Amino acid sequence: MNKIFHFIVAVLLSSSALANDSSLPYDAWRLGFSAPNYMEVWIETADVVDIQGQVYRRAMSGTSAIQTPPNNSGNPKGWPKRPGWGKGKYVTGADLPKRIYVRWQSLVEPQTYQVAIDIPESTREIMRRKEKVFCAFDGKLITDYREALVVGLAPGGIAKVWVLGPCLPPIEVTRVKAEIDPRGPYEGKSGGEYDSLSDASKAYIDKFGVPYGSW
Repeated sequence: MNKIFHFIVAVLLSSSALANDSSLPYDAWRLGFSAPNYMEVWIETADVVDIQGQVYRRAMSGTSAIQTPPNNSGNPKGWPKRPGWGKGKYVTGADLPKRIYVRWQSLVEPQTYQVAIDIPESTREIMRRKEKVFCAFDGKLITDYREALVVGLAPGGIAKVWVLGPCLPPIEVTRVKAEIDPRGPYEGKSGGEYDSLSDASKAYIDKFGVPYGSW
């Protein structure tokens, strides 16, 4: 058993809460995922531990938000200055996040990664803080919260996290490097077989390769 597995088991067995953390000031916060152009991923699971010690398994799974423009016209290098909300959903019933565990397949390599992302208190403070901002959606000044966490997943096991709101710009909060899951895809239950790339992604990789080091 590897160290990430032991770490996650310890977290899941813990039910202690941090008494000085307050509840979120809205109904639910959102967890989303994105990937650079053509760098397709498959999220096997994204499990959340909130500040009360409650565990929300498979808070998200499946494909992330991604663009695969035809004719190799997209650029996968680096991250956008204003990342979107990604593909995801609201973590209903959860308090603010303390840790997010993600296991995913990087299909362009291919490789399976796993990581536990600690969400610092400074990020939760940002998520609690309401701000006044002019919102183009409403055409007026509103009070808004950064109620969404977006995790960008890139080849090499890179995971970058932003916090943002419907009308508030994103703030980068952390960047971590995952470790390889030696069990392979689907916890070793697929015989080492990965899902197939789309034709657009395969065409880009065949011609240009993977831009490691740009994320």
